[in-house]
Amino acid sequence: MLRDILSGKSSIDPSQLAGAAGLPNDPASVAALMNQLQGALRGSGDGGINWEIALQQGQERAATGQLNATTEQRTQLDGAFHIAALWLDDVISVAELTTPPRLMTRKEWVTATTPIWTQMAEPVANSISDSLTRVLTEQAPEELQSMIASASQMMRSIGGTLFAMQLGQVIGQLASEVVSGGDVGIPLLSEQQATLLPQNVAEFGEGLDVPTDQVQIYLAVRELAHARLFRHSRWLRLHLISSITDFARGISIDSSKLEDLAEGFDPSNPEELRQAMVDGSLIPPKTESQLAALARLETMLALVEGWVDVVTREATGRLPKADAIAETVRRRRASGGPAESAFATLVGLELRPRRMRDAAALWQAVTDAVGNEARDALWAHPDILPTSEDLDDPQSLVARLTSSASGAAPVLDEIDQALEDLLRDEGTDRPHEQ
Repeated sequence: MLRDILSGKSSIDPSQLAGAAGLPNDPASVAALMNQLQGALRGSGDGGINWEIALQQGQERAATGQLNATTEQRTQLDGAFHIAALWLDDVISVAELTTPPRLMTRKEWVTATTPIWTQMAEPVANSISDSLTRVLTEQAPEELQSMIASASQMMRSIGGTLFAMQLGQVIGQLASEVVSGGDVGIPLLSEQQATLLPQNVAEFGEGLDVPTDQVQIYLAVRELAHARLFRHSRWLRLHLISSITDFARGISIDSSKLEDLAEGFDPSNPEELRQAMVDGSLIPPKTESQLAALARLETMLALVEGWVDVVTREATGRLPKADAIAETVRRRRASGGPAESAFATLVGLELRPRRMRDAAALWQAVTDAVGNEARDALWAHPDILPTSEDLDDPQSLVARLTSSASGAAPVLDEIDQALEDLLRDEGTDRPHEQ
């Protein structure tokens, strides 16, 4: 069918195929799709995914409607970053960045963040390609097995090409929605980099009854807090990205549903294919290990966002409209956007953890009890960070921290108490040395 489409023999309109794949169906995009698929058919190479396609798609999508920052905007945002750094120094014990903040266009943001997006998406893309080739191999008659080897490689290449194009569209759309480097909660830039997108910052402030300079300062504080946290906790960026990719590797494609879709597929109705791709029906339910990994990941993401919320609220207390801006950020974060939904479909991961409010309440309780320095010291190592249980019962964590701060013996949980009792018993039973 694909060969017929690419040779012009098929009755399927290429724009229908583009629409089914979730790609724009304007003439230029359809022509690009056909060129990419023809290239995949001509030379499938080693079966690896050409992520340059994702970068190209993302840059083209982001450049549509892009406006460069004016000199006035750049001056204002540079000043906002300067003020944000001074205000944050008063409320956190986290060192400043060694790299100055950047102002990026949407296209520059795509270029800078695509490597991380593709790293997170690659395990899923490989799973899709593996499922396609497995179905081909299992369903082909024995006399066609020799032919299937080359066909399987072709399908891997075509599947990878389509996935890369879809991911590029998602990244390009996200570029019109995010206001900063840390806006989606995960570390897309290096641990030393903070950035704002002037065009999107301006659009964020539209419709708010808030002076522009207050919006700029507030968003600059949030972005600097996020970037400085990842510089302070050098382990955190690798930990989060590794957790996401490990989760993604566990995603598989339900071959039986793929077969059912193929058997009943009506070429004149590609919307059926699109629906299967966007509703996640081809991805089996998460396994127990995946659910456990997802819970740990959500807890970590919530702790990051909750900490940023608390320190931003404290640092921007002198902004008259800080509460109004914070509420807008919360509503926007809770609802997400179409690009985030698309990423959730492609990779199976929601970027917005559900426990951010719990995490913010925990960090505020810790701040009130032991102060900013002791609060920030918890980011020194993952073993001493608050846990999901602490989110459920923050007062227990507060009790442990205040006890430690006062010099009292630490409050032991059940496991630590059992170990303490075991060691005490062993010490009692050991015979005295002569």
